[in-house]
Order: sequence, then C-alpha cells, then structure tokens
Amino acid sequence: MSIPLQRQLRFWLIGIFLFFLGVYVFRSVLLPFVAGMAMAYLLDPLCDRLERLGLSRTVATALVTLGFLALAATGLLLLIPILVGQIAGLIQNLPDYVEGLRTQLATLVQLIEARLDAEILADVKQAIAGSTKQIVIWATKMLGQVLSGGVAIANMLSLLFITPIVAFYLLRDWDRLVDLIDSWLPRSMVETVRQEVSKVDQTLSGFLRGQATVCVLLGAFYAIGLTLAGLQFGLVVGVTAGLLSFIPFVGTMVGFVASFGLALVQFDDWMRIGIVVAIFVVGQVVEGNVLTPKLVGERIGLHPVWVIFALLAGAALFGFVGVLLAVPVAAVLGVLIRYLLSRYLESGYFLGAGSELDAEGKQDD
Repeated sequence: MSIPLQRQLRFWLIGIFLFFLGVYVFRSVLLPFVAGMAMAYLLDPLCDRLERLGLSRTVATALVTLGFLALAATGLLLLIPILVGQIAGLIQNLPDYVEGLRTQLATLVQLIEARLDAEILADVKQAIAGSTKQIVIWATKMLGQVLSGGVAIANMLSLLFITPIVAFYLLRDWDRLVDLIDSWLPRSMVETVRQEVSKVDQTLSGFLRGQATVCVLLGAFYAIGLTLAGLQFGLVVGVTAGLLSFIPFVGTMVGFVASFGLALVQFDDWMRIGIVVAIFVVGQVVEGNVLTPKLVGERIGLHPVWVIFALLAGAALFGFVGVLLAVPVAAVLGVLIRYLLSRYLESGYFLGAGSELDAEGKQDD
C-alpha cells in the first residue's frame, strides 16, 4: 500500500521531534551512554581488523576496550599530578598575576588617555564597564551550569564507571545493531538511505578521528613549546588549548590570550614574550596548512562556522550531552541538506515546470 508523501513527511517529523524531546528530558543521565556510543563508534574499525585476523568479536572487543582504557589511564596518571600541581600554583599566584596585568593595563590606559579626546574616552570606559558586567554575569551563569550540570560529581563518576561498560556492549554488538537498524529502513527508499548514511559515516569518522588527532598534536606542541620557552604553567595552557581546538579557532585564541597574559607578568624581556606569541602563530599556521588538510581533510562537508554553531546550540539546549551530540547531528543535517538541495535543483521548483517536462521528454527519447 502506497503512503502519500505528506503522511511520510509527518511521520518522520514526529519521529525527529520525539527523539530531541527524549534527549532533552533525559539529558541529565545520557552522558555516559552518549560517551560510550562515541567510544564504540571510534573503536569499531579496530575491532573489525582484529576480527579479520581470526579473533572472535567478543575477544576483539575485550582487547580493544581494555587497551584503550589502559592507554587512557596511563596518560591520565602521568599528566594529572603535573596538571594538578600547575593548576594549584596558578590559583595561588593568580592575585599577583591579576595585579601585574592591572599595572600593565594602567600604564597602557595612561598612554591612551594622553592621545584621546575626553568625551571619546568616557564613552569607551562606559562601554567597557557595561561589557565587563555582562561578562561577569555570563561567567557566573556558566559556572553554575557546570557545577550543577554535565560535569557534576555524580555524572563524572557515571562517566568513569558506566561509559566503559556501555562501550563494551555496544562495540561487541555493533555490527548486529547496524544490521537490525538497516532492516527497519523503509524498503522503498532503502538504497537512498544507505547512500546518505554512508556519506554521514564518512563525514563523521573523518572529522572525529582527524580532529582528535589534531587536538592531541596541537596540545603536545603548545605544552612542550611553552614549557621550553620558560613559561610557568605552560603545560596547563598548552593542554587546554589543545583540547579546545576541537572547536575551530577557539583553542588557539584561548591559549594565546592566556599565555600572552602570563608572559606579560612573568617576563621583562620582549624577546621571550615574542617567542610565546610565535609558538601560537606557528601552531596556527601548521594546523591550517598541514594538520587539518592532511588529517581532517577539506571534503568532509563540515564548515568551521557550522561546527561552532552546532556546538554552541547543543550546549545551550542540552548541556554537555548536547556538545557530544553536536557534531554527529551537524553531520547528519549537513548530508540531509545537501541531498534535499540536490533534489530541489533537479525539480520543477528550480527549473520551472516547462524545463522539467523538457528534461523528462529528452530522457524518454
């Protein structure tokens, strides 16, 4: 029995609405499950390789999961003591650094006051005061969300203990789950859906695996470079900049501002300050011209602006769970929009009714 297009469209729109409603309602408990799904998705190709070597799926899953956890635990055990020590030192020295920056800014303001008209200067001060107030309100709000939301103690514990279990079972049954979902696809459009899902998989895997590698390499480069440059707390700044590089340009900007501010209060030599600046300039140049084109690729179909919007929208709507879901949803929407656009460009809405009839007549001939 053929179902009218309008009823099909209504069915899928209702399904999409219910999906996002479910994510919103259960967002406080979804974190370990979404993280486990992401972990299983990223590790599935490695399990497939071990299966081709003759191992059973269960054994391959156990080896890959344990190996990943061991590698992650080793890295955390090596880095966390150093990071905690540097963070504690940074907090302890923060009042002195703020005072040093205030002194530097006071000197700069005096130079500006000597060259600006009094009325313009008053307007600038008023604008800065208003912006500062808004920034404080925003920062306070974000801190409250962080403390009560995705990274609260309960969620962190569930992330540490439940995520590996979820990842193991999903990874073990990944191929069967894919086949099951494939059997649910509407038969009239199964080939089209498979083609589009394949494009989503290529986009998503290329972006996630490539961008994760870029983040690790940039974090290591910034951390080592800033430490060798003699910047105190350079490891913390470098690791933070690398992690935030998942959001295009944000990691570099945050790392640059933090390291430049620290360099101003720590160094009296402009040459050493210039070295800190040069580290981030080199990092940005290498990322834009070598790492991202080689590891992520320019044909994945996820524009940086689209990624930034998706991450911000996901965080605003669903908290930290939304951040984890942002890139997959952006990849799906990107492929869907390109598919709908291609259909539109072939339709009479774009070509006009006469052009579409001419095209069909030529195909019949």
